[in-house]
Amino acid sequence: MSSIRARAPIGAAMFALLFACAAARAHGILGARFFPPTISTDDPFAVDELAFPTVSYVKNPTDDSGLATHELDAGFEFDKEILPRLALGVSNSFIYTKAYDHPAVYGWSNLTFTAKYELWENAEHEAIVSFGLETDFGSTGSQKLGVDNFTTLAPKLYFGKGFGDLPDTLAGLRPFAVTGTLDYTFPLRTAAPNAFEWGFAIQYSLQYLQQNVKDVGLVEPFKNMIPLVEFAMSTQVNRQPGRGITTGTINPGVLYETDWFQIGAEANIPINRASGAHVGVTIQMWIYIDDIFPRTFGHPLFGERS
Repeated sequence: MSSIRARAPIGAAMFALLFACAAARAHGILGARFFPPTISTDDPFAVDELAFPTVSYVKNPTDDSGLATHELDAGFEFDKEILPRLALGVSNSFIYTKAYDHPAVYGWSNLTFTAKYELWENAEHEAIVSFGLETDFGSTGSQKLGVDNFTTLAPKLYFGKGFGDLPDTLAGLRPFAVTGTLDYTFPLRTAAPNAFEWGFAIQYSLQYLQQNVKDVGLVEPFKNMIPLVEFAMSTQVNRQPGRGITTGTINPGVLYETDWFQIGAEANIPINRASGAHVGVTIQMWIYIDDIFPRTFGHPLFGERS
C-alpha cells in the first residue's frame, strides 16, 4: 500500500456478488480467531483476497500554489496465493482532484506489486508473523498527477495477535486483536528520502465475543460487527526538508461481516498539520472470492498448505 493513505487498498468487483454462495470463511482464520482484512493497514495473511472497491475522500490542505483541492480516490487490490503461504498482489487507484475554479486533474496512481510470505503462526495463541516486499513502479501512473518517476522498494514485516488466550479473569478482553505492519522504503533515486512506515489496527470482534466468550444477545447487524481503530504513520528518516517529521492519520471505524463479503468505513483524522487540515473518510468492500469461487480460489496455484 502506498503513501499511508494512497497505499490503503482501493478496488472494486460488485458483480462478483451475483455468484455468491454460502460457505465458511477459510482465509484470515487462526485458531478460533477470524482476522478481518483492514482498511488503512495490511493484514498478515498470504491468501486470496479482493478489495473492490475502496473509495476515499478528503479535502487537501493548500499547496504551494495556494490551491486547496478536493480529492476522491477509487481503486482495487487483488492478492493470489501462488505457493503455500506465499501470495503475490497488485493494487492501484484512480485519483480525481478538483480545486475551486480550476479544471479537474485525474488519472491512475503508480502500480503497486506485493509479495507476502507467512513465516510463523501459532493457532493456540492466535499469533502470526509474515514478511514481504512492496514495490511501487515509477512512471506507471498519470504524469498529470505528479506521480513519482522512480521505483520504490519497501521490505515489510506483518504481524497479528489475538487475545483469546487471556485467563478467565480477563475474559472480556479476549475479543481484542491487533494487526500491523512495519516497513522501510528504499527509493531507487538518490535524492528521494527514505521513510519508516508503521501502522497497526486495534479491533474488538463482537463475533468473537458472541461465539467464544459469552453470548450477550446481540442481534443483526451488531453481532457481525468489528469496531476498530487504525493508526497509519510515516516518518521521513533522511534528506531535508522533512527529516524526522512523522505524518499520518488515526482512523476509527467499523467492519461488517457476512459469509460473502465485508464492508467497512473509517474516518481519517490527520495527526498534525503536516498530515492535512481536514478529516477524510474511506469506505471499502472486500469480496471473499475463495468462498464465491472455491474451485479457483482459496488454495495455492502450486502445492498444498500443510
